[in-house]
Amino acid sequence: MSVTHTRNFCIIAHVDHGKTTLSDRLLEHTHTVTQRMMKEQFLDSMDLERERGITIKSHPVTMKYTAGDGQVYKLNLMDTPGHVDFSYEVSRSLAACEGAILLIDAAQGVEAQTVANAQLAFDQELKVIPVINKIDLPSANLDLCAQQLEDILAIPSEEAILASGKTGEGIEDILEAVVSRLPEPRWTDCEETRVLIFDCIYDAYRGVIIYVRVFSGSMRSGEQIVMMSDNSRTEVKEVGVFTPGMSKVDRLEAGDVGYLVCNIKNVADIKIGDTISSVRNPAVEMLPGYKEVRPMVFTGLYPLETSDYEKLKASLARLRLNDSAFVFQQESSVALGFGFRCGFLGLLHMEIIQERIRREYDVDIISTYPSVVYKIQLVGGGEIEIDNPINLPDPSSIEAILEPTIRATIHMPNECLGDMMGLVMDKRGTVDHTETLDTQRLMLICTLPLNEILVDFNDRLKSLTRGYGSMDYELGNYQPSPLTRMDILVNGEPVDAFASIVHRDKAPYKGREICERLAEIIPPHMFKIAVQAAVGGQIVARDNVRAMRKDVTAKCYGGDISRKRKLLEKQKEGKRKMKQVGRISIPPDAFIQVLKSN
Repeated sequence: MSVTHTRNFCIIAHVDHGKTTLSDRLLEHTHTVTQRMMKEQFLDSMDLERERGITIKSHPVTMKYTAGDGQVYKLNLMDTPGHVDFSYEVSRSLAACEGAILLIDAAQGVEAQTVANAQLAFDQELKVIPVINKIDLPSANLDLCAQQLEDILAIPSEEAILASGKTGEGIEDILEAVVSRLPEPRWTDCEETRVLIFDCIYDAYRGVIIYVRVFSGSMRSGEQIVMMSDNSRTEVKEVGVFTPGMSKVDRLEAGDVGYLVCNIKNVADIKIGDTISSVRNPAVEMLPGYKEVRPMVFTGLYPLETSDYEKLKASLARLRLNDSAFVFQQESSVALGFGFRCGFLGLLHMEIIQERIRREYDVDIISTYPSVVYKIQLVGGGEIEIDNPINLPDPSSIEAILEPTIRATIHMPNECLGDMMGLVMDKRGTVDHTETLDTQRLMLICTLPLNEILVDFNDRLKSLTRGYGSMDYELGNYQPSPLTRMDILVNGEPVDAFASIVHRDKAPYKGREICERLAEIIPPHMFKIAVQAAVGGQIVARDNVRAMRKDVTAKCYGGDISRKRKLLEKQKEGKRKMKQVGRISIPPDAFIQVLKSN
């Protein structure tokens, strides 16, 4: 098929605005999937995606569409995630496209991630087709959506297409807009072979399967290729396209989206965003890649059973292959044994990875308290980065501690302004700018410490706004802050799994919270156990685990009271001795419960 009749596009939107449902209707309308094989969320292959109703990985698919003029077009679609934690998946898909369908929920209007994803598309100079989805809802407000399109995104409202992914209304208009409004594949006139890697998966039998977009030249099986980032060479064993399953073809031409199977078995040999070229027709200049992502949240993952250590290591290596934003390295803990320090983009990303380890690889794990990357300025010059509170240097050698901040954009109803500003200030943030979106909604631009939004910020945001609030954020600068390390002591011994870096003013509150929770969870021992939170050498919070008490006077059926007193004194003395030499066993589920509750 001629390259002039090929269109590459993706669907971008805020989370839960109907991207995957619209993809289902496009697959149906183009007869890419038969009615017998069709199911809801067709492109969401993972059980987790189907259960949670969210897209985690972007999914490419090639469709054939006969336009109104009778001309047949090849459409390469990429369904993308909407959650802010997976924005790197969106940027990877956008790099392989010339256009994007921007979905807006007719009932909710333009949300925070709608703006962020639209900006990503504008930055890559893509043609954007606005689609107002879910017009069949009783609460749909089309006039408001059209006004927000113009006021917030600066897109003319007359360009918007009205559609419903549920009923199929407007699908034909969307497909006609794709073939008429979107440009032909770019950079195809280059004589050299240039292919972009935008994703990859691991197959137990074929090794690494690379998802590619061919910009110029062609790819066929048996061809010798070179990775331009490190000049490594390999041979292509198979090429194919997604229909939506993998279908082998003879060759991939300029403008095509497909996959390559090569002699690549190692995780580290593939770099997402790299350019592949042909040995017979090598390129001089790499394709412009997209911004490399860095993990922002770190936590320790440990196997519940020490015998599962190697199994956990292998599962992390497999997940790392399919997820370039996920990193890990070995570490050990006195309380939890040998494990791994893992880096994620956010809390949802962390939760998804942990759930996949439990389900797909059958490994029970414990995670430590999440942390971020801090910069430590040392006395006498020098600077180091740490992502684990255990590695914090001695306070006497620290000049200053710098913490990462975020620039957050929060969309919410007008009446929630006071509560939301209270939440931002409670999290040590500042409100930089307030903007009215329409008669009912506001937008706050805030600066917040990344550490403060890790655990419960999004839950409290949804609670305060009754589900109508949304947030998008990007990493800001590092700022100095009076931070300190807080240790949790159980019977006088520090438990490194609970160590965290906190703001000095919040240490007593956070310490009391953890101590109270631990005191409830740790089972009673034969003696009273002190659970303490310490900053430096100072105890800032304390609670006690109650002692088990055996009734030693049960056999005394009367007689002199001094007999009972002797037995009680003897028991007290025994408990005192036991407290000095006794060891505390903290059950593994205590770590899980405390870390979940916090």
